Amino acid sequence: MKQLTWKLVLPLTIISFTIFTKWWHVGIDDHREILKGFPLPFVCPGWHTSLSLQIFVLELIVDVLVYFSFWFFIIMIATKTVKSFRVPKSVTITLLATSGLFTIILTLLAINPDNIYTATRPFDIEIMETGYRFMWQDGTRADYDKYPDMK
Repeated sequence: MKQLTWKLVLPLTIISFTIFTKWWHVGIDDHREILKGFPLPFVCPGWHTSLSLQIFVLELIVDVLVYFSFWFFIIMIATKTVKSFRVPKSVTITLLATSGLFTIILTLLAINPDNIYTATRPFDIEIMETGYRFMWQDGTRADYDKYPDMK
């Protein structure tokens, strides 16, 4: 199982973490924002400058552990039910290359010096809408007409 963790579970975790997420249209004090993350929102746009992010580390760790646990249990069940569970070398190479590329892209986004990292979210949120999206779908746009009392 140790080999499968490094060759299958970890790459699937990185790929699914990058491709699939949840958006949260929330109210923060008197304005609105779109946060992202599944199952907990761990990132939102920075308020101090454009193209920056606010990243909440504890929520990020929980999200990564949820993805990892999901794939770990799926692979563990597959190895228990299928007698000769072997992953072809081409699949392993493809998964490792794709997850390596995604890791490089996420690292480049994370090292932006304008990003703000906090242990937890320093503000309360009022959830207005939520939804799921894949990386290739258009960006989420909130319906501002539903909530006229916020900016």
